[in-house]
Amino acid sequence: MVDQDILIIGSGVAGMSAAQYASRAGRSVTLIEELAPGGQTMFIDMIENYPGFEEPISGYDLAVKFQTQAERFGAKIAYASVTELVKEKDTFIAKSSDETYRAKAVILATGAKHRHLGVEGEEEYAGKGVSYCGTCDGPFFRNKKILVVGGGDTALTDAIFLSKLSEHVTIIHRKDRFRGQDNLVRQVERNKNIEIVMNHTLTKIEGDGNKVTGVILHDLKESKEYHRDFDAVFIFVGMLPQTGLLDKTLLDHDGYAMTNQRMETRLPGLYAIGDVRDTVFRQLITAASDGAIAAHCSSEYIDELEGMEYV
Repeated sequence: MVDQDILIIGSGVAGMSAAQYASRAGRSVTLIEELAPGGQTMFIDMIENYPGFEEPISGYDLAVKFQTQAERFGAKIAYASVTELVKEKDTFIAKSSDETYRAKAVILATGAKHRHLGVEGEEEYAGKGVSYCGTCDGPFFRNKKILVVGGGDTALTDAIFLSKLSEHVTIIHRKDRFRGQDNLVRQVERNKNIEIVMNHTLTKIEGDGNKVTGVILHDLKESKEYHRDFDAVFIFVGMLPQTGLLDKTLLDHDGYAMTNQRMETRLPGLYAIGDVRDTVFRQLITAASDGAIAAHCSSEYIDELEGMEYV
């Protein structure tokens, strides 16, 4: 049994930020990660909008810096998969693949995974023209031919954002109407830089081995496939929040952890940060902010808990 004040599950920017702030505040902290530190940050080729870096930095290099800072303040990192999380009185018990952890507070930073289409070329060109975040990667494709796949709020919002960077944005949707908010639909329809193509799906992403060069589209009404040239493909077909450790009463209808502005869930002592929680904007900078807030508030929670123990 490993004991610590705060247990953090997930080592993306949110988790690392929480580890840094919590350990710097004098708390004993263990961060558990099942793969490698950095989470989805590791898969970002270049980051050019993180404050403090004049030149773009790779996701890997940024993740290493976060890890180094957290460890310098005393945070410990363990590599394992957490299989169960329960609360017994005022103590959380987390069982992993090779150890059991006990903590007074838990910060969940397990993130969310982008739904993939599963089409040929998608994995091969991930980070080479295939992206799941317009604000992250859009600036790399200024004045390029951009394809957006999806029909929900995220697809529409990012198409609008991308249209500010390029006059050649095409959005395809598999149905004959978008499922996003009406005001977003109207903005897209009025945007002269966005071409709308309905009743279409993407069946293949093509490239030259180094970058995306085009796609194969399927016209569902005409039941035919054809090629079009594109430099980038942005896919927005939903997210899969990694909330399998939580009771469903702590989740919203989309499966995200519900929190207040202090990152608290409905279960006292349990916090959720980053992409795993219901939030309006998913960026590295907001994830880092979530982590700092959760570290501060969980430390306050422990102070109150320990005060009660001595009454």
